[in-house]
Amino acid sequence: AAPMNVVAPGDAAAELPSTFIQKAQHKFEVQFVRLRDKTTPHLYGRWGSTALFFLIYFWRVWMLQGWYIVTYALGIYIVNLLIGFLSPQLDPEQEGSLPTAGNDEFKPFMRRLPEFKFWYSVTKALLIAFACTFFSLFNIPVYWPILLMYFLVLFFMTMRRQIKHMIKYKYIPFTMGKQVYAGKKEGAADASK
Repeated sequence: AAPMNVVAPGDAAAELPSTFIQKAQHKFEVQFVRLRDKTTPHLYGRWGSTALFFLIYFWRVWMLQGWYIVTYALGIYIVNLLIGFLSPQLDPEQEGSLPTAGNDEFKPFMRRLPEFKFWYSVTKALLIAFACTFFSLFNIPVYWPILLMYFLVLFFMTMRRQIKHMIKYKYIPFTMGKQVYAGKKEGAADASK
């Protein structure tokens, strides 16, 4: 007979953490995922807390008068995420990926980057940028107005290209639900009797 503590290969018990550190890490990961999953339906609460954290971050950068490169990198990353959030999952150049005529079947807008992943990535990036403001290594002296102008030019050029793409393929990145058509008007129904 085999000893009792030997686990067969491929057994689920073999994948459980064995050391104290692994067990603690596993417990933290499970609790973190559970907390993250609980926040999923609370759209306004999630974005409100992220907006508040943005204000705290920008206040810290303003008061310390530094870390402009970190803020610039954060802005570029968020613009990149925004493009994914505003872009359709399927390439519109493919036949039938988006409805093009009024009689086409309703197809909800499927994003390349879903809203929750967009929020989660923005919040993670903001936390990392906030943590970077505690290390002078990331406080590279630069003339911040040039960075700001470069960021604004890049942002407006990118958004202009994205809006042209949206106009060309006739899609709106915000789905309001399936279109509901009104029935016959009551006056028209009474007149036909």
